[in-house]
Order: sequence, then structure tokens, then C-alpha cells
Amino acid sequence: MLHLHTEKKLSKKHSILESQICKPFLRWAGGKRWLLKQIDSLLPLSGFKQYHEPFLGGGAILFHLNPNISFISDINGELINAYLAVKEDVSLVITYLKKFQNNKEKYYQIRNSTYKCDYQKAAQFIYLNQMSFNGIYRVNSKGEYNVPYGYRDKYQFDYSNLVVVSSFLKKVNISKGDFYDAIGNVKKGDLVFLDPPYTVAHDNNGFIEYSKKIFSYEDQKRLSQFIGQIKEVGAYYIMTNANHISLKEIFNIHKDNILEVERNSLIGGFGAKRGKYHEIIMTNGEKG
Repeated sequence: MLHLHTEKKLSKKHSILESQICKPFLRWAGGKRWLLKQIDSLLPLSGFKQYHEPFLGGGAILFHLNPNISFISDINGELINAYLAVKEDVSLVITYLKKFQNNKEKYYQIRNSTYKCDYQKAAQFIYLNQMSFNGIYRVNSKGEYNVPYGYRDKYQFDYSNLVVVSSFLKKVNISKGDFYDAIGNVKKGDLVFLDPPYTVAHDNNGFIEYSKKIFSYEDQKRLSQFIGQIKEVGAYYIMTNANHISLKEIFNIHKDNILEVERNSLIGGFGAKRGKYHEIIMTNGEKG
């Protein structure tokens, strides 16, 4: 069993690795790599102390900002297990990962396998994430991963980046839980990055049916309350969300800065159209 917040003494090799740039090791639908060029301009002018990200996903913003103290979490236990395993024993994860072959037959064999070892589960999660159709994370009613093979025949795992990520994660506090659980660690002057699952289809009037169990309209209201508590303790937040009138009605009560952005769709589900998506970025950071 992996243990949360486990720290290991860094070797000289690990200290060198910490200075290297690490990249997200997972593909993640709704990931925020597209925001990296703009995120620095959205940061509080006075800087921030601790960093918090309670909707972790691929962690693009976390790796880009490289904060000294950070708290990351997600309600997805398999995702968190992968981060913890890479943090605690990346060599063992890589050993298991190298045993997995990349072809359709092996993909379904690995997808249907049940592993007891947390490090082997992490390797399975990373493998399926990279080899599946469009990097989607989806489970059936039994909680079984059911995304089909993605035909990425020539894909090669970046093991060297996994090692750098492991070194990076040594200084990161990782936990599993609902986003509201993160409020206990938020202090004055901290920054909270919020990237909730989008409840509405971009530019559509209705809510996405399959997202209701993941993040509902009521969850969006809870998120608005969470933002209120972030502001009460004197912390900053940056939130991304779908550009939809019903969501604006929920979050407009904060009267904070809202930026409307347009981006290309990078990862989508079955029947998803690849085109321009409209989103909002909201923050209470000081105006420049």
C-alpha cells in the first residue's frame, strides 16, 4: 500500500534531476497545456506562497509553475495512485511498464487484468492512458476501464521524463479526495488552481448527460462556495470552466475578473468535433 505524503531522502542524482524541466506523463482530456502561454500573466502580482490543485488531471500547470510547496489532489483514486507510485518508486513502475507490449491484443489483455501491487496498477494506468483512444479516462457502471485501443503503434514511453517527474514529486503533497477537502490547507497568500470537469457541452444550451455523475450542476454551485472560502482566507484562485451562461450566473456573484478565451480541441470522445472551443478563465488576482 502506498502512503500519502511519504518523503524520501534525495540523492545527489535526484538533486540534479530537480533542476531539469519535467513534462506531464499522462494524456488528459481537458488538460491545460494550452494555457501555459497565458498562465504567468494571470498570476498574482505579489506572487504566491503555497500552490493547490484539487482537480489534478495531467498536472500541466503544476509542472510549469514548479512551486516550492504544493498540495495536489483528485477524487480519482487510480490517478492519485499513479502519481504516488511514480513519486515513491519510479524504477519499479518503469520495470512493470516495460513488460507491457504495445499492440491491440496485449492492450485488451492488460486492460482486463487485475493487479494487487500498487506499482503495477500505476504502470497499467499509465500504459492504458497512453495507448487508449484519445487518452480518455472512462469506466463502466462496475468501475472497469472500458476505453478501446487507440492504435498508437509507434508510441515510445518517455522513461527519462518519468524519472524527472519522480524527483519533482518528492516535494509535493499528494492526496485523494473531493475538491472541498483541500480548503483545510489553503492559507493567506496561497494560489489555488481550479480546473473542474466541464458540466456543459461547449456552446450548447444543455448539460452533458455523461458528466452528471462526474461533476454536476450542484457541484458547480459547491465550487462557487469553495471559491468564496478561498477568498475569505485571503488566498488567490484561477479557475477555468466552460463558457456557458448558466455557469456565469453561478460564478458572477464573486464579481471577479473573467477572461473569455478560444482554443482548439485537442482530445475528445466519440463523435467529438475538433474545432474552436470557448472557455472562461476567472481569477481574483490583482489587475496589472
